[in-house]
Amino acid sequence: MKNSPPPFHIASMEEAHAEIICSWVYEPPYNIYGWLPWEQMKALEVEFGDPLLRREQYVSVLDQDDNLCGFAQYFPMQGVTRLGIGMRPDLCGHGQGEAFVRAIADGARQRNPDHEIDLEVLTWNNRAIRAYQKAGFTITDLYERQTPDGPKPFYCMVLKD
Repeated sequence: MKNSPPPFHIASMEEAHAEIICSWVYEPPYNIYGWLPWEQMKALEVEFGDPLLRREQYVSVLDQDDNLCGFAQYFPMQGVTRLGIGMRPDLCGHGQGEAFVRAIADGARQRNPDHEIDLEVLTWNNRAIRAYQKAGFTITDLYERQTPDGPKPFYCMVLKD
């Protein structure tokens, strides 16, 4: 029996990918994960609208046919790589989260093999929490963090090897 290729792989985030990601529309309550329009992101040079930040921290997540399926941010901290994760809205909730997150975590491990890998997730986002747990993450902390809508509770989840 032949091993099938992994369903997702990581690639450099091209400007075209960044523009597409800005057009994604999520259903409530997930709409908080949407981005500003691409031209505004570029003009303000925020997040992947900043070419240097895009090159250093952001990657695109592609499927076997190189279709854009999502993105990740590898945010460097002291001894830790913190993940920011976004999946294309039409792919969310269809059981692909574990493989998607594993591909992103593998990319983080390749970048910084000695770093702990963690992420933050809003406590109400059970769909994402389940995917993260299936991919090997464990809740290690609960705290409030400022969001555009005011302070909200977050879990910190750490990848257990």
